[in-house]
Amino acid sequence: MPYNTKSFSQYLDDHRERFLDEFGQFIGQISVAADKRGIPAMADLVVERFRQLGAEVTPYPTPGSPIVYAEIGPEDAGRTLLIYNHYDVQPEDPVELWDSDPFEMVIRDGLIYGRGTSDDKGELLSRIQAVEAWLKTQGDLPVRIKWVVEGEEEIGSVHLNAWVSEHADMLTADGILWEGGGYDEKKRPIMGMGCKGIAYFELRCKGANQDLHSSYAPLVPNPAWRLVWALSTLKDPNENIILDGYMAHVAPLTEEEWDAIDAFPMEFEAMRARWGLDQWLNGVTDHDARRRYLSMPTITICGFESGYTGQGSKTVLPAEAMVKLDFRLVHNVTPQLAQDLLRKHLDRRGFTDISITFLGGEGPAKSPMDSLPARAALAAGRDTWDKDPVIMPWFAGSGPMHSLSTVLDIPVIFAGATWHPNARMHSPNENILVKDYFDSMRFTAAFITRFAADKA
Repeated sequence: MPYNTKSFSQYLDDHRERFLDEFGQFIGQISVAADKRGIPAMADLVVERFRQLGAEVTPYPTPGSPIVYAEIGPEDAGRTLLIYNHYDVQPEDPVELWDSDPFEMVIRDGLIYGRGTSDDKGELLSRIQAVEAWLKTQGDLPVRIKWVVEGEEEIGSVHLNAWVSEHADMLTADGILWEGGGYDEKKRPIMGMGCKGIAYFELRCKGANQDLHSSYAPLVPNPAWRLVWALSTLKDPNENIILDGYMAHVAPLTEEEWDAIDAFPMEFEAMRARWGLDQWLNGVTDHDARRRYLSMPTITICGFESGYTGQGSKTVLPAEAMVKLDFRLVHNVTPQLAQDLLRKHLDRRGFTDISITFLGGEGPAKSPMDSLPARAALAAGRDTWDKDPVIMPWFAGSGPMHSLSTVLDIPVIFAGATWHPNARMHSPNENILVKDYFDSMRFTAAFITRFAADKA
């Protein structure tokens, strides 16, 4: 390695407790974007940590959460690296299923628990700490780093795209290191060259102006039934999407992309065992499950609410019903297209009484498999873990890659150390391993080195 790994690792050891204390401060600061709790204070904490690092940092206000932008490293460096992270977290509900306070860092059996540990405060702060360790032990950075840290990723990055468009000139870079990464059940580092897009909608239907006795069911429209009937027209019993015209927009995959999907290893038996499943949906084979997981668009009912759902019985005809849907978007499908097709589909079937509210979304993104950030990440993975990482053509999940990578035409890589198979992101008892937290710093240093030195 062209940098002094011994002095770098010694710095991590010497500052281990301080780094963990800082992580505890990040976890302890509530920053739930869904209900806007603690967001300004968390943004201030991120700004202050960048200032301590010596970065040029600017918080940009938006109609929602502030976007924190920072730059550090020589202005005349040969290459520029853009790093993306987010400081907002998912709601902690259901709180009763946590074994400790969601917003207090607790370390048990080598695991760090707390909301945001793996998604995404662990990767964010460990990368900042890695740059600190580099500057203290190696001298100047070999690249110019531009950091974009937003506070609305968990609600669809609703203001990021407009901010990127307004500041595109200052965001030029040779590659993007995305939010984070991790490894699978066999400890293979997993990296990705893109992600699916997402569109999130809330559908509502209203009937009478108040809940009624259910005996009026022969006379009064039931909004819950209206939503059930409408939803049943979006997918058939075999899980095929039958939303009018939707599948016609899905771009066919190339032979190279299918080969990359087929080559991606997944621990199917371990996954089913962890989730308590006997088989995959519709009994498909593992081979077909992998293809469906990575290539298919989805329409998912995330939640349904109407009428009485408490203990015991209450004979009620509800006045209103609501469902939340998310669409995972594949290439050539945009959030706006999904919304337009959904509205027209419902209207054709007489469901004009169902309102659609767009709650956020972003388009899909993908980068070439042989890009500069991909080469740097593969080499850095070998340096860090002494094993070959596995590259996914794109993740089945979503994030605002489209805004920064696709719009700005910058290749991107999803890579890091803090996501392990039982990290429980978005769930109670979210966690990362202490070892992985510090491995994230080592990987960051290796990535910076390889990114700067790549000659291909």
